[in-house]
Amino acid sequence: MTGAWGEHIAREYLERRGYRAVETNFRTRFGEIDIIAAHGQYIVFVEVKTRKSDRFAAAREFVTPRKQQRLRAAAAEWLQLHPTDQQPRFDVVEVYGGEGAAAPRVNHLENAFGG
Repeated sequence: MTGAWGEHIAREYLERRGYRAVETNFRTRFGEIDIIAAHGQYIVFVEVKTRKSDRFAAAREFVTPRKQQRLRAAAAEWLQLHPTDQQPRFDVVEVYGGEGAAAPRVNHLENAFGG
């Protein structure tokens, strides 16, 4: 369950930086949003990518244009269900390391792609 482990690491990382998780694993017919968090003026839709290393490619490279389109559609559905004055933003959190790694490396890309 590397994905669930990475999402847990990402959520802890974000919470230490003042983000408040609003929902996790929000599923729609378009796909799933890993973490939805409030941070200041933003409601942040977070895609978490977990890899053992970035030796072959950065984890963010797996957030393809098609995946971005699906995330935007899922976020629009969430926003219809939960109206807010907060500005939507899409972030990517890369988590590198094996499950249970003592010191996983986390890279947070704010506003990784437009809404």
